[in-house]
Amino acid sequence: MNSFFTGIIILILSGFAVSFVNRNFKILVLSLLNTIAACFCLIPAMKVLVSGKNLISSFDFNSLFGVVNFRIDYLAAFFIVIISVMSVISVIYSRGYLKSYADKNIDAHLVFFPMLVASMLAVVTCQNAIVFLICWEIMSLSSFFLVIFENEKKEVLKAGISYLVFMHFSVIFIMLAFALLSVYSKSFDFSSFSSVLEGHKYLANVVFLLAFIGFGTKAGFVPFHNWLPKAHPAAPSHVSGIMSGVMIKTGLYGILRVISIVGTPSKSVSFIVFIVSLITALYGILYAITQNDIKKLLAYSSIENIGIIGTGLGIGMLGLSYHQSLVAILGFSGGLFHILNHSVFKELLFLSAGSVYTRTHTRNIEKLGGLIKTMPNTAVLFLIASVSICALPPLNGFVGEFLIYLGMFNGLASNNFFTMIVMLFGIACLALVGTMAVLCFTKAFSIIFLGLPRSEHSSNVTEDCESSMILPMSFLAVLIFGIGLFSIVAFSLVLKPVSVFVDVNQYNILSALSLIGFITLYALVFLTMLGLVIFIKIKTSKCKISIQDTWGCGYDRANNKMQYSASSYASPFLSMLTPLFKKVFDIEKPRKLFPESSHFNLQFEDIEEAYLINPLVKYDEWFLSKFEALQSGNIQSYIKYGLIFLIIIIVGSLFIK
Repeated sequence: MNSFFTGIIILILSGFAVSFVNRNFKILVLSLLNTIAACFCLIPAMKVLVSGKNLISSFDFNSLFGVVNFRIDYLAAFFIVIISVMSVISVIYSRGYLKSYADKNIDAHLVFFPMLVASMLAVVTCQNAIVFLICWEIMSLSSFFLVIFENEKKEVLKAGISYLVFMHFSVIFIMLAFALLSVYSKSFDFSSFSSVLEGHKYLANVVFLLAFIGFGTKAGFVPFHNWLPKAHPAAPSHVSGIMSGVMIKTGLYGILRVISIVGTPSKSVSFIVFIVSLITALYGILYAITQNDIKKLLAYSSIENIGIIGTGLGIGMLGLSYHQSLVAILGFSGGLFHILNHSVFKELLFLSAGSVYTRTHTRNIEKLGGLIKTMPNTAVLFLIASVSICALPPLNGFVGEFLIYLGMFNGLASNNFFTMIVMLFGIACLALVGTMAVLCFTKAFSIIFLGLPRSEHSSNVTEDCESSMILPMSFLAVLIFGIGLFSIVAFSLVLKPVSVFVDVNQYNILSALSLIGFITLYALVFLTMLGLVIFIKIKTSKCKISIQDTWGCGYDRANNKMQYSASSYASPFLSMLTPLFKKVFDIEKPRKLFPESSHFNLQFEDIEEAYLINPLVKYDEWFLSKFEALQSGNIQSYIKYGLIFLIIIIVGSLFIK
């Protein structure tokens, strides 16, 4: 554990150390220090994953917190690996991305980025409720300052404040859950919580539901997801990548840790997690399809994937509650596998979107097009991540969802009729989510990279991106292929944290392994055939082929008006689901035969935000406006208020015996 704490200390100090370095070398030095810190943190994590022996370090804070334990078990080690690797990739990428902000002071940004990484590492290892909440709050605050990097923009500040409000809303429920456990156990240590919940199913259910709301808000479960589509577009792309790929997973870690404390969950709670997760997946991908802002599209897609992961966890919980070990193993392994996969392909998607933004200076995909000709490397990397997020073999996104499907199909063997119906519903929902994901990302890729440029933003663009941007993105693409092709190795790694919840050795899982092996073989054959086709294409391209235009009935050439827009591409599907959206139209109708200008713009508002959150905010503003007169800025008035308050207190004390 000493090397782990050494890594955390290096992370915390690295942000302050680079303040004294020349601007041209700040991010280079930060990248080197973060890489060294990641190596120090990976050493004990890999040792635990290989040996299976937990590592524990204790610190005695006497009367303040008591003895605080930091423990690395299978579950913590799994998350340490993801946090360490993905954070290094993001910070390396930031070197090229932040060059476009040459006139901006980035010292504070470089302080809070490693602090966010250090706090996430502390969260997944801390075993004391009070210290856990402190680390959790540091994580929320540091990520808040990263989100408001461009704080001169009003919409960025609004997004940051919204994020901060939701994070403090979430921590209230986490505190309530820990408070209940601490009151009954008379301790703040996680190890004492399990014994308290034995035989107290009602208390266990209350604690889990409180924790699920708190941690689920951080993860982005519906209906506590509204901060996510605001914060991700506002943040720089490398921050969006680390937040979506890694930070929201700490919410899932919290849920998993509570499951390990609760033990065998009740059936009712398991069904709640399963149903809420399916709704989250459907809601997220549905709204992702409607978005024309590429980062907002990816943010809603993260909500969808959180729903898919939650579905796997719900299946695992149902397997535990019905004592079906295979269902539990497949559910938890599918959920954890998708945590790993999502961290890789979603970070690649956000980094690719960042590369597009740095060259075109717009996130509106309606203004893009034809970038595959001018940004071929970014286009290929975005395509790889898009295919992976659509869960298509042979890439890594397929394997996690495949395991979740297997868990649901095995759940059909339950003798409980209601469980069978719910599993069938889950299979249908997940299939629909997969179909909509294909629609969403074919829309994103085709509108951004194919066709002709739709505006001056995508015209005359060159891909002179820094190697510090292309190399980390390429590494993520290699990981996508590597995990997909060698999924058996990755599956054996994922089984380690699954053993925290269920004994993986008590059930024969060779059938799942053989299926994954068959998929790997299929993937290798597919890639071989694809390589052969490319080889033949290259060979035949050297032949002289004469191409002549045919008569086109007066047709001259294509232009950017003769192609699908993002809205028209998704319109046939979305028109069937009109009640689920609030449409906002911006129309300037032509007023004469040859109008100088006209436009039509359609936006889809989140119905929860439109009909629930916004009315509440407006009512709150109205209520607080009634007290504006009290804040006059007059010091004498404030003294008067204080004097009146003191008089009320003194008079009131006379009547209290």
